[in-house]
Amino acid sequence: MKATGIVRRIDDLGRVVIPKEIRRTLRIKEGTSLEIYTDKEGEVILKKYSPIGELSAFAQEYVDSLSLSTKAISLICDRDSFIAASSGNKKIFAEKKISAALDKVISNRKLVTSKDTNIEISTEIDMDLPFKVISPIIAQGDPIGAVLLVSKDEKVMDYENASLLTQTGAIFLGKQMEQ
Repeated sequence: MKATGIVRRIDDLGRVVIPKEIRRTLRIKEGTSLEIYTDKEGEVILKKYSPIGELSAFAQEYVDSLSLSTKAISLICDRDSFIAASSGNKKIFAEKKISAALDKVISNRKLVTSKDTNIEISTEIDMDLPFKVISPIIAQGDPIGAVLLVSKDEKVMDYENASLLTQTGAIFLGKQMEQ
């Protein structure tokens, strides 16, 4: 017999409660948007909605261009995982969860550099990247992700130029999301 997991009943308004343990694990809070769809077997699938995910092809082109001009690893993430990573780093960062510290930077809506503080960007990636610039993406007043430049070489670029580039990308992506 197949395991059923947690069982919940649908109420008279068609609502179902997602158990607290699952909400905590997936970082689902009040107001979090979920995608709801079915598969071929008729299973209902709930997935956290990532507005940046809709721009994944565009985001990939952007990080590849940014990386070519900076010689640093460029990344775009939403509030949960990395959406795009520059060429050569896609397998390392693909769909890896971001750290709670990076999510906090995004929530605070302020650009952060490793010159100011050292932030671990993911607990799933074992890679020493001392040079970091993180610029949150804001769309319709909400922090939805970030543009990052990271490198093993701290001399790859100065913080001022890296900050301007990530801020420009974050503002542009935020405006794209608002259209």
